[in-house]
Amino acid sequence: MQILKATIDDCATIRRIASTTWADTYREILSPEQSEYMLNMMYSDHSLAQQMENGHHFVLAIDEQSGEYRGLVSYEFGYHGENKVKIHKLYVLPESHGSGLGKLLVDYVAEQALAHGCNTITLNMNRFNHSHGFYTHMGFVIAGEEDIDIGNGYLMEDYIFEKTIG
Repeated sequence: MQILKATIDDCATIRRIASTTWADTYREILSPEQSEYMLNMMYSDHSLAQQMENGHHFVLAIDEQSGEYRGLVSYEFGYHGENKVKIHKLYVLPESHGSGLGKLLVDYVAEQALAHGCNTITLNMNRFNHSHGFYTHMGFVIAGEEDIDIGNGYLMEDYIFEKTIG
């Protein structure tokens, strides 16, 4: 698997990975209307460009043999002015679950974090998401809970996970 830095030219690929993974992960958690709202809000070309301009780094994982993109991660250094890296998005296509790709992407972020003087990785995860075991297996602990009003009457009900690195 090869990790490539994404650019604005990769928006369609980012959107495809997110929507494919989203459908598998959130179909039993979110209504179709909320899913559509959130995907449009976070994955339009305009939104992705803004995220990239505001310090979100996107990387894509590509299977070197097939040439197919299998996952992505986006992250931000110095989250809230602290020595933290925030993982904003981590998606692995359903057919690649269990392949070690999620670990590879988290490890990549950890390497980048350490290189930038950060000692903690933080992320939010929907409290009803079944990926809880993945994150605890990776050494993350629940540091809190957060409810975020995202507009249109929708609420993100998240755990805040953290992992100390280095």
